[in-house]
Amino acid sequence: MSERSKTWSSHSMDKSITLPPNEIFRNLENAKRFAIDIGGSLTKLAYYSTVQHKVAKVRSFDHTAKDTEDDPLYEISMQEEILARLHFIKFENAYIETCLDFIKDHLVNTDTKVIKATGGGAHKFKDLIEKKLKLRVDKEDEMTCLIKGCNFVLRNIPHEAFVYVKHADSEFRFQNTHPDIFPYLLINIGSGVSIIKVESEDTFERVGGSSIGGGTFWGLGALLTKTKRFDELLQLASKGQHTSVDMLVKDIYGGSYVSLGLTGDLIASSFGKSATADKEFSKEDMAKSLLHMISNDIGQLACLYARLHNLTRVYFGGFFIRGHPVTMHTITYSINFFTKGEVQALFLRHEGYLGTIGAFLKGAEEDNPNQYSWGENYAGSSGLMSTSPDLNPMQRARSGTFDMLEMDRLERQLVNLPLLQDPSSYIPDTVDLSEDALAREYWLYCFEEALDGVVKRAVASQPDLPEAAERAEKFRHKYLHKLQTLRHQPFAYGSLTVRSLLDTREHCLNEFNFPDPYSKIKQRENDMALKYFQKAVKSLEELSWEQRQFALVRGLLAGNVFDWGAKAVSDVLESDPEFGFEQAKRQLEERPWLIDNYDQWLERLNGPPHKCALFFVDNSGIDIILGVFPFVRELLCRGTEVVLASNSSPALNDVTNNELQILTERIAAMDPVIQSAVKEDRLTLVQSGSSSPCLDLSRLDKVLAGVVRERHTDLVIIEGMGRAIHTNYYALLSCESLKMAVIKNSWLADRLGGKLFSVVFKYEVPLDKKPTTLDHVPVTPS
Repeated sequence: MSERSKTWSSHSMDKSITLPPNEIFRNLENAKRFAIDIGGSLTKLAYYSTVQHKVAKVRSFDHTAKDTEDDPLYEISMQEEILARLHFIKFENAYIETCLDFIKDHLVNTDTKVIKATGGGAHKFKDLIEKKLKLRVDKEDEMTCLIKGCNFVLRNIPHEAFVYVKHADSEFRFQNTHPDIFPYLLINIGSGVSIIKVESEDTFERVGGSSIGGGTFWGLGALLTKTKRFDELLQLASKGQHTSVDMLVKDIYGGSYVSLGLTGDLIASSFGKSATADKEFSKEDMAKSLLHMISNDIGQLACLYARLHNLTRVYFGGFFIRGHPVTMHTITYSINFFTKGEVQALFLRHEGYLGTIGAFLKGAEEDNPNQYSWGENYAGSSGLMSTSPDLNPMQRARSGTFDMLEMDRLERQLVNLPLLQDPSSYIPDTVDLSEDALAREYWLYCFEEALDGVVKRAVASQPDLPEAAERAEKFRHKYLHKLQTLRHQPFAYGSLTVRSLLDTREHCLNEFNFPDPYSKIKQRENDMALKYFQKAVKSLEELSWEQRQFALVRGLLAGNVFDWGAKAVSDVLESDPEFGFEQAKRQLEERPWLIDNYDQWLERLNGPPHKCALFFVDNSGIDIILGVFPFVRELLCRGTEVVLASNSSPALNDVTNNELQILTERIAAMDPVIQSAVKEDRLTLVQSGSSSPCLDLSRLDKVLAGVVRERHTDLVIIEGMGRAIHTNYYALLSCESLKMAVIKNSWLADRLGGKLFSVVFKYEVPLDKKPTTLDHVPVTPS
């Protein structure tokens, strides 16, 4: 431990800090562009850093000079790249001086001269900040920062907003952000209440407010209970019974007031019983009554302004909220009551960071950060923590903890797939594990069980680096900690899904410089599959047209068996290296398949060709070369243009865009159909913008979206368990679609009513485009 760390640990805050300081203030040595938001009790710090990390690159060998049948197709190299990252840290004001000292001692390579500041405490701590950091404090308008921050998180974090449902299996119900985030109403509850109508990135106005807000609750609460700390006051309220203090409708009328539609349990008068009852009231009951009084007042005010401005999206933020279940519940109840359920109270996972994010964005305007898409780095973010006193034994008290949020700048700007039927209702994930306890426990167990194999492959992918084993163990520890956190707090990063578990694992692997653990496996399998491509095509051409269509689908499904992300498959591939394409075909279930729309697909093939097919591909090796390419070849022969969309970055053994470019070049050299299609631009390769084994059709590369529009795409093909089962199983598109996968997990197969290696072949036609000659194609299994 460094001397600085010893000093840090010996400070009085050591009981509160759960992480070493270098894990809280990460990448400080490359930090620049600071911003700070200082409220009444919490400080939020932001800075931009550049992070050096390894990326796996593939480069084609020159195969023209000599016979290269036994040479590898391409070489793999690890290269250093610079990643832009935003860091946001939240801590109590009591620790500000120690934190500033740590930053000062570790700030090495910055040329920053200014720190953007917002919040009521910015003036109070101005001299301290300037003295410690030698940076000039530049104050920014608090409301402008708040709105900029809110726009940023709504645009870049898919599961940012949630509805709070008390006593439900999942108390946090995350909402998909509408593609157009405007207009909305932001209710900021600080000392008072500000109500802001936001119409665009730079257009907003304060349309109303109230002096009765968080400060009122805190101040009156302190007078009534002698409790000075805000969090302690909320703890009291969570244990209280407001009915001991409040006068209810039934206390006046003996029951409900039916003619006015008032139930007996409705509060008729806050603190009404205290005027007549000759007894002492408990601190808990008074705090609860006060909380209801303030929340109901704010809720009614919010509803009136929402109706006045005809807005249905109403977000709540400010220190009064701060993720406290008891506060969110009372606000939610109030909104539901006054709007009769027409308006939902929406809360934000990162509402505590809005001001500092906005202040940072103001300071970085010359870099125009809004021109990029950003993604949450799960490896460096704390996630949403519940403060419910009885939720679970691992919950962290809100006071005294350090929360972190990290956002990475993405290489590609991400947008919706233009072919989504209704982007506002699209939900990528098939199962929300937050709401399905059995499924959650199963998948968490699966990912824990698979960890040894991932560590082993990570080390094997870097045989020339002796420290790889040590880094792999650090990865294991970090990811295991994330899984344990998610077991107790499944809502930490939004809706818990198989996709988010996979993405968290990829983020942790990248954190410890394992960008592509399956690189050598993919290289070997690509080399092997290429040797059989011409033979596979020749055997297909010898079949009749109808036999060939079925063989193509069966071959594509058999290729999809080769998925190293599925334990049932990886166990076979490791124990039997000879397991190949023909063996995989024999593993497939016979028709009728679990979901079987093949007859409708065959009938469609008897009709006119599609104009353009967008194909989201899956695995390297046999899957892409012997499964996908023969299928694509047939579409091209029919006169259909094809766009192959592959991952921008590695995930499991999925083929990346760089690898696919090399494979296509080699296949084109063998096959005149592919060669002419490439030359004539009828076969196009694009990046999906994803680095996940799953697929979110609302966050795709903007270039891909442009190609889809330009080519008038009328068929979307999605293959693989991750892309077509774990995600997009229920996705509705405005054109025809094929979703194909082999179920390589016995538990999931059983859940769907099938068995291991059951087949899903789901052909769907939008109702408004369904030809009358086709039978009805089910959207969901019967």
